[in-house]
Amino acid sequence: MVATMGEMIKVGMADLNICIAPDALTTLGLGSCVGVALYDAQMRIAGLVHIMLPDSSKVRQNENKAKFADTGIELLIERMKERGAAVNRLTAKIAGGAQMFAFKSDNDMLRVGQRNVEAVKQKLAQLNIKILAEDTGLNYGRTVEFYPANGDFVIKSVGKPVQTI
Repeated sequence: MVATMGEMIKVGMADLNICIAPDALTTLGLGSCVGVALYDAQMRIAGLVHIMLPDSSKVRQNENKAKFADTGIELLIERMKERGAAVNRLTAKIAGGAQMFAFKSDNDMLRVGQRNVEAVKQKLAQLNIKILAEDTGLNYGRTVEFYPANGDFVIKSVGKPVQTI
């Protein structure tokens, strides 16, 4: 950990934010949602978006760009570029995308977590952003913290050990 701890900046549901070390980012309660942390290690700039749904084009009420994998990641990159990040240096760490309810079904509407993870990976691949680590799927919620001082993505889940990826 870093000796000087900056401010912990909260990112709400369907929201995004950026910070520069020593500040850090957190988002609470990722169930089927996916937290995408983007990082420019050279500039020590990080961004975090809390994605709720995979695809803005399939939803009428889609003004909130941070809510969707396709538009949220692009908006986050734009904000990071404004602060000096370079797209060709960005890397990603992702968490969330849980199947929060025990449905025995192939119904796509019930597989939101899995669809969110797939959409995030597809978008990052399209933008040539490498995913360095992930903690996705399964059936429990996660709270995440990203520290641009060292690139740590800390994942906390009830009843599970804290892990850093």
